[in-house]
Amino acid sequence: MNALKNALAIVVGVGLMLAGSLAGADTLQDIQSRGTIKVGMLVDFPPYGLMNEQNQPDGYDADVAKLLAPDLGVKLQLVPVTGPNRIPYLLSGQVDVLVASLGITPERAKSVDFSEPYAAITIAVYGKDDEKITKPADLAGKTIAVARASTQDTAVTKVAPPSATIRRFDSDAAALQALMSGQVPLIGCSNVCYLTIQKLAPGKFNKKFELSSQVQGIAVKPGEQNLLARINQFIDKIKANGELDKINEKWLGEPMPAVLKKK
Repeated sequence: MNALKNALAIVVGVGLMLAGSLAGADTLQDIQSRGTIKVGMLVDFPPYGLMNEQNQPDGYDADVAKLLAPDLGVKLQLVPVTGPNRIPYLLSGQVDVLVASLGITPERAKSVDFSEPYAAITIAVYGKDDEKITKPADLAGKTIAVARASTQDTAVTKVAPPSATIRRFDSDAAALQALMSGQVPLIGCSNVCYLTIQKLAPGKFNKKFELSSQVQGIAVKPGEQNLLARINQFIDKIKANGELDKINEKWLGEPMPAVLKKK
């Protein structure tokens, strides 16, 4: 009986030691001790994440990670993840952080801790350069194309004056074709869609005003306050010194969106 009690005591003691060790874990210290940061990123979501011609992870998120690692004084290891497994990879310790186009939502915030935003998928009104439009009221009497039942359809419908004509197409591609062919002078679409516009007609169309946005954050395991604070310092730095602007211009063809400038 005593032997059993002793054995149980040992098991409980070991469990408490392990729990204490885990509770005291500090991923930032681990990263710095190891000399490498393992960053999970998508490689199937261009322009944020993709595989380049050298079969290496590339894109907006990769460029952010390539700045983060030297800022922490360590080497970078990019780890490809998928949409479904990215949070499990983080929570299981297979990666230290996620720079993986992860939109900041209340539901996800129950599983991970988010940095301040470093990227955003924005919905905006775009149109010909000679269209003098800066606000929703300027859409009066104008025709604007959107993909039917999309986020941009909802956003444009919400703000458009009664005299505006909203032409709804079956897809972004169809709405884009209407813009390119001159059927409509304006389109409501995402900044990712705007990349296609820029490729098809460089310099002929520009952003008029933003409608909505889904901001993205760098994710860490819950409770990693030291790492999170250090990452937020890094994000503030690349916003202030123009490096994040350069990444937006490189991959999205436009400056850092206004929503990223808000604190």
